[in-house]
Amino acid sequence: MGTDTQTSYRDAYARLSRIAAELETGEADLDRVLPLLEEAREAYVQCRERIEAVRAVLAGDWADGREPEEDEE
Repeated sequence: MGTDTQTSYRDAYARLSRIAAELETGEADLDRVLPLLEEAREAYVQCRERIEAVRAVLAGDWADGREPEEDEE
């Protein structure tokens, strides 16, 4: 699986939650553990990238002395 830049934070977080639940049961077949860990790593990277993007926007707004702008509808 390659990193999908279109994956939302919510989708990536849901993948992490699903994988964690499967691994926590202790019933994951050993042959399935490595692929699960690889998928979890990719989902983690996607979540981290989304969080860092939000932090960068907020830091830019606050660095300019402005409150972060809310989305206009």
